[in-house]
Amino acid sequence: MIIDRNINPERDLYYLGGVLIDVLANKNNKEIDYMDLFSLFNQKQEITINLYSLTLDWLFILGLVTKGEKGKIKKCF
Repeated sequence: MIIDRNINPERDLYYLGGVLIDVLANKNNKEIDYMDLFSLFNQKQEITINLYSLTLDWLFILGLVTKGEKGKIKKCF
């Protein structure tokens, strides 16, 4: 869910997107492997692979990430 009224805001895409942007911002490389990024993200915020994929979709819709070479995730900021 993008925003809801639950008691766990750390499961909202706005929050998770912010955490993932922070993880990407701390990487010097413009591109990173899907599973490597998941591992880094999971160290900062424990998350399921499904929520991780939804968060990446959210950032893609916002234009903050795109598909890079050989299926890697490319940051656009």
